[in-house]
Amino acid sequence: MKRWSEQVAGGESPWVIVREVLIVLVSSLVLAAGLELFLIPHQLLSGGVAGVASIIGYVTDWNISLLYFILNVPLVVWGWRAVGRRYILLSLISVLSTTWFMEWIPAYPLTRDPLLGAVFGGIITAIGVGFSLRAGGSTGGFDIIGSAVTRKRDFPLGTVLLLLNGAVILILGFYKNWDLALFSMLSIYIKGKFVDLIHVRHIKITCFIITKRRDEMLACLRRLPHGITCMETRGGYSEEGNSMLMTVTTRYEVASLKRQVLTVDPSAFINMVESTAVVGRFSRPSKEGDL
Repeated sequence: MKRWSEQVAGGESPWVIVREVLIVLVSSLVLAAGLELFLIPHQLLSGGVAGVASIIGYVTDWNISLLYFILNVPLVVWGWRAVGRRYILLSLISVLSTTWFMEWIPAYPLTRDPLLGAVFGGIITAIGVGFSLRAGGSTGGFDIIGSAVTRKRDFPLGTVLLLLNGAVILILGFYKNWDLALFSMLSIYIKGKFVDLIHVRHIKITCFIITKRRDEMLACLRRLPHGITCMETRGGYSEEGNSMLMTVTTRYEVASLKRQVLTVDPSAFINMVESTAVVGRFSRPSKEGDL
């Protein structure tokens, strides 16, 4: 796998990496603000590992930010080998900075209405999660599991995550009260919808890449664990010949794929289409590597 310094030497601007880290840091601040100012004061949940940490904290009065960090550590360690260094480094930065911001921001309710807390808490945390995903990382937790699983096999991960979040909400309902559980369900639903608007909606994304640098682009795409279809095309106006490469990837890999494609060919045309279903071989074994 390539280290960041090697990627810079290979033609990637250092500003790209700096920009990604800055986006992740700002996203972590937004996520922590959504948790500390809207959800935690009303004892609501946001879903994922943050939700698990919150429910443990509500029941035991333990420090929620510390729980958030502790629960993410084994997932980050596992993801280091299962996903790739760049994605995990950005995710680790997100987890560490979110933990620090949660310690720095007091749990103060900006609204006394738990319904408003659920709505705006869901929106604000979605902004933090969505832009972190767009930068090529994640906010840790279930996203790391999703990235690792969907890179290896075609798996209905959304259903599994929905069941995990549902179990956490049920626990909140039994240990606290059902009003808080239902408000949390509303917050998680709103969060999911807004993450879809900021990032991409479906797990599977079909990418059509039109380029004149066919061989270089193939070498780049072959580092992904997915098949590639090559077609020769001709411009409708220019009448010039081009190559079109088609590959189906996951939403966790979209940011990395786009970044590397434009590094190889800044004038490449990329069309990303939501794929509602994929039939046949989606993943294939390959050497581990991160874009």
